[in-house]
Amino acid sequence: MATTIQLDVVSAESSLFSGEVLEVFAPGEMGDLGIMPRHSQLITTLKAGELRYVTKEEGEASLFVAGGVMEVQPSVVTVLADTAIRAKDLDAQAAEAAKQRAEDALQGKDPEDLDYEAVQAELDAAKAQIEMIHRIGKTLR
Repeated sequence: MATTIQLDVVSAESSLFSGEVLEVFAPGEMGDLGIMPRHSQLITTLKAGELRYVTKEEGEASLFVAGGVMEVQPSVVTVLADTAIRAKDLDAQAAEAAKQRAEDALQGKDPEDLDYEAVQAELDAAKAQIEMIHRIGKTLR
């Protein structure tokens, strides 16, 4: 019986992780998902949040993902993220600034030119980054 599953995480900019893992936890649009080897097949969209995985060598690690799709096969999990950032590269000040910009835009006086969906997605991503930064603290790797 397989004890690991191949995880591949890519974004438009780069490949962020490729390797064997024991389990994967992903922020699915309809709720968080826990994936282990031999999981049934599925495809789901992702919301902004923390993608966690556990390896034999390094233990638990995380990436921030904002949007995208995850495909699960019994021996492979593929994450195609709209945006993905390694946990060690998260910037609390940049996330706070993005949150403030989005909130300011939503309270703006000219609603005709505002793309509410895009601004709301930016706000959700900033809030999710801030939440992840608080959860993992500065013990990032």
